Amino acid sequence: MTSESDSGGPWLVVGLGNPGPGYAANRHNVGFMVADLLADRMRGAFKRAAKAQATVLEGRFGAPGPASRRVVVVKPSSYMNLSGGPVTALRDFYKVPTERIVAVHDELDIDYGTLRLKLGGGDNGHNGLKSMTKAMGPGYHRVRFGIGRPPGRMQVADFVLKDFSSAERKELDYFVDRAADAVECLVTDGLERAQGTYNS
Repeated sequence: MTSESDSGGPWLVVGLGNPGPGYAANRHNVGFMVADLLADRMRGAFKRAAKAQATVLEGRFGAPGPASRRVVVVKPSSYMNLSGGPVTALRDFYKVPTERIVAVHDELDIDYGTLRLKLGGGDNGHNGLKSMTKAMGPGYHRVRFGIGRPPGRMQVADFVLKDFSSAERKELDYFVDRAADAVECLVTDGLERAQGTYNS
């Protein structure tokens, strides 16, 4: 039986990152970290998608019953700057409206660990968002995980492709856990409730 809340199809929760162990702990891969934690919470494992260059996990957010939401957690297997293709293919396969897509990504212009949730907007130079927006327009949700600006004269590309510092790693698990909470709240309770609780 399909609940009223599922009448528009599932939500796609897209963690943005680069594939491969060499990138796993990079700041740019915090979207993958949040997706992995959501998979742990759902007690499931990612599987290769048949229709897209991605791995996916299907499940539900929320307590059992009519208020729960169907979700597909996605990790594109392409590089960050090609994320739009896999996400669009999965959007079409699952018949998901763009407003039921959530991109979880790193954000340079927000202090480390701070979250900002919004619907739509620009890409702010983020290659994953740029690719998604080019493929489907800007009308998807974003959970923006602050990583701060690079120190000194370090180039942005070098900064985002480095691992979190030892000082940052002391709080990283907490911040990733909070970001996962924010994603669940957005999907189950709506953007306004999630913004009021997690925008800091």
